[in-house]
Amino acid sequence: MQKIVVICGPTATGKSDYGVRLAKEIGGEIISADSRQVYKGLNIGSGKITVKEMKGIPHYLIDVASPKKVFSVAQYKKLAAKAIKTILKKGKTPIIVGGTGFYIDAVIFDQQLPEVPPNTVLRKKLEKFSLEQLQQRLQELDPERYESIDTRNPVRLIRAIEIAEALGSVPKATRTPLYDIEWIYLDFPDEELKNRIHTRLLKRMKQGMLKEVEQLHEKGLSWKRLEALGLEYRFVALYLQDKLSKQDMLVQLDTAIWQYAKRQRTWFKKYAKSI
Repeated sequence: MQKIVVICGPTATGKSDYGVRLAKEIGGEIISADSRQVYKGLNIGSGKITVKEMKGIPHYLIDVASPKKVFSVAQYKKLAAKAIKTILKKGKTPIIVGGTGFYIDAVIFDQQLPEVPPNTVLRKKLEKFSLEQLQQRLQELDPERYESIDTRNPVRLIRAIEIAEALGSVPKATRTPLYDIEWIYLDFPDEELKNRIHTRLLKRMKQGMLKEVEQLHEKGLSWKRLEALGLEYRFVALYLQDKLSKQDMLVQLDTAIWQYAKRQRTWFKKYAKSI
């Protein structure tokens, strides 16, 4: 099997910078595994690596989709597989870098991801559910997906339920890898990671995260769509609609990112024997 490297771990652990350093050392090129960095214009809030930070290392699966449309994991799998082939043909090592475990699984394991079209009738029904009811429903239908999803995001919960309902039973990854994988897992102790998350949030605010979300809305993204993009985009959108004070936004967002980091850890524990 062809060798690839996977750099994974919770948010705010320096995966992007580490990936660039490693790529320079071993002659690699990087495939981003981040569910929001695929979208054009989601730069500050998603922590998208800049051209300067790339230091000449080619990056794939960044800025490949319009944020107005949902980019599916099945689409990601196809493009990432194509990128891996391109990199290998150059005689380089593919390095997958990111914290979206669902995306990483889709690429490295032998599993089929059927496309499920929107079900408007089911969506209207689920939109009447409370957040807790949606969480419970998804946990019953697809506990594995529940581990990695943003459980505070009703739009994503509804989509996951929609997929699970359509398939009847959700196909699980076989855990049979398609590649010879070298795992690199990055993490920090709880308090240090919390501090890194908080410091990074304040930095993004100074960089203009509020303005970025305002501009995305001005360019046609509805508040509902921005909220569906999760975390920074969700909470900033709520603030810009006067549904949260600035202080509440920062406190709730800080907490939500930490909860997300814990879910990422849970997801990557599945690879404990490999990492």
